[in-house]
Amino acid sequence: MKHNKVGSVMSTDVVRAAYGTPFKEVARLLGEHRISGLPVVNEDDRVIGVISESDLLVRQAETPDPYEPRKRSWFARLTRQGRTLAAKVEARTAGQLMTEPPITVHADDTIVEAARTMARNKVERLPVLDEEDRLVGIVTRRDLLKVFLRPDSEIRAEVVDEVLVRTLWLPPQAVNVSVTEGVVTLTGQMERRSETEIAVSMTRQMDGVVAVVDHLTHRLDDSRLRPDEPALHGIADDWLRKL
Repeated sequence: MKHNKVGSVMSTDVVRAAYGTPFKEVARLLGEHRISGLPVVNEDDRVIGVISESDLLVRQAETPDPYEPRKRSWFARLTRQGRTLAAKVEARTAGQLMTEPPITVHADDTIVEAARTMARNKVERLPVLDEEDRLVGIVTRRDLLKVFLRPDSEIRAEVVDEVLVRTLWLPPQAVNVSVTEGVVTLTGQMERRSETEIAVSMTRQMDGVVAVVDHLTHRLDDSRLRPDEPALHGIADDWLRKL
């Protein structure tokens, strides 16, 4: 099964900054291009950090109140977070303002992997790197959501071809596959229980699939086969080990 790659949905026209880019130039780039963040690169076009709107807003939010007791401000700098905020308040360049290390993905990563990286790190955009770790694009949450715009007919064709025919070596009509608004319903009887598990698992991982409704039955429960009994072979073996 082939997932769509990050490279197929990323934007290649990347707004970026260098380590020495002035603070006000960073603010201008964000405002002019109507973006919420950008990568910071070195002379080899390798990403060394990222800047978001929140990094710039720290200057306003954390600038000491002239009426605030100096003691309170001094204690805040004792923590790691406090020191980081203090550095951003005083930042004059992109390199001083950026957050590091950067969270990135590669153009050959799947959209699923990129989405998991975004969710795990709670970020809205990711710099995209090539095989030499150089910046080639940027991908946003909106870009990743494009997979859910796939037509139902396209999803159904992929389920039949990739799951039934290529993986389970079954005729296309062996299982009834219907797709409505990204929800795939699998109906029919298969030979083995392991085949039904593979069909459901593979379908669930396909790009654009919202959910899978499992109406599959099986003639043989091979989940408790003895070592000397025949089992599935070929591509299906790999999927059984992943279940």
